[in-house]
Amino acid sequence: LRASLSSGIAFPDWAYKPESSPGSRQIQLWHFILELLQKEEYHGVIAWQGDYGEFVIKDPDEVARLWGNRKCKPHMNYDKLSRALRYYYNKRILHKTKGKRFTYKFNFSKVVLVNYPLLDMASSPFLLAQNHFNGGAATPDCSPVTPEVQI
Repeated sequence: LRASLSSGIAFPDWAYKPESSPGSRQIQLWHFILELLQKEEYHGVIAWQGDYGEFVIKDPDEVARLWGNRKCKPHMNYDKLSRALRYYYNKRILHKTKGKRFTYKFNFSKVVLVNYPLLDMASSPFLLAQNHFNGGAATPDCSPVTPEVQI
């Protein structure tokens, strides 16, 4: 398990890409979605709704654009983003809500609370979107990674 000292939240190791993996830019899409969900300025774009852990993407093109900016992929679109979301179905991190367009639900049972074992998560759906997901840079460095040249 990996933990954040500031939040007391840990996720299973399989939920993380190694930071060194190509294109990871040290944030995964599901982390990014939680990050957007916690920020009030994005409530017109993506927001919690319905059942516990459920959220709706109100503006799919804008979410895709924001994700593309973060990952330095200017040609990102919702079709590509939704393909990435489907990867999480098998990992059981989230799933599509049947009958509701652009609506998904996190499987928060995969979350382990390290420092707060007695906390009732059902009474605090926004707990998961606190500090732990603010680690990404506000303006990513999109310069290409070049290997060091040895002389």
